[in-house]
Amino acid sequence: MFGGCILLSCQLATCATVDMEVDDGNERIETSAEGESSIRRVETDQEPYEGMPFESEEAARAFYDEYAKRVGFITRVLSSRKSERDRSIISRGLGCSGRSVNRKRGGQQEVCTATILLKREKPGRWVVRKFVRDHNHPLVGQFRKTRRTFVSLFCFEQSFDEKDKKILELTAELRVKKRLSAAYREQLLAFMKDIEGHNEHLSTKVQLVLDNLSEFEAKRKEVSDHR
Repeated sequence: MFGGCILLSCQLATCATVDMEVDDGNERIETSAEGESSIRRVETDQEPYEGMPFESEEAARAFYDEYAKRVGFITRVLSSRKSERDRSIISRGLGCSGRSVNRKRGGQQEVCTATILLKREKPGRWVVRKFVRDHNHPLVGQFRKTRRTFVSLFCFEQSFDEKDKKILELTAELRVKKRLSAAYREQLLAFMKDIEGHNEHLSTKVQLVLDNLSEFEAKRKEVSDHR
């Protein structure tokens, strides 16, 4: 597999020579016998179709894997069938490994419907017998073009969230400080009122003592005058 295409050769029973070239990133495999040649070209950027030939099961699976990679899904083996005579593989079923969630059935998962059936017609020739293109779930390839946009948006949202979080933290801290300041102010005012009340109480007591002293002095003077 080179570049954008794979060149597969149709094998001939009386093949005499095999030539392989690589030209402009394309691989070409050519078989010739008695002056005749046969070349088969399979473009890797095309999708499978019923009747599509391959020279081997490995080539068919490699093509389907490349197709899956380009479209955006992962393949898995669904079925295999062996020959009753020599127990060799004569058919292979492949498909998408993805699953979809059926909300109508309570979130039950369903296997993807995209499949391909490969069958060996004869030694050296495999063909696509069935191909189902559609998937029942989103594909990775559908998001590749907008991946950078999503990453940029995620980074922007993350940065915005961090700044917003910092602002909220500072706002909450400021509110706490304001509440503490108000509480301290109330306590200070209450303390000052207590001091004022205490001062008034002391002033009253001092005045009472002074009044008592004045009264006592007046009585003492009165007693002295009578003597």
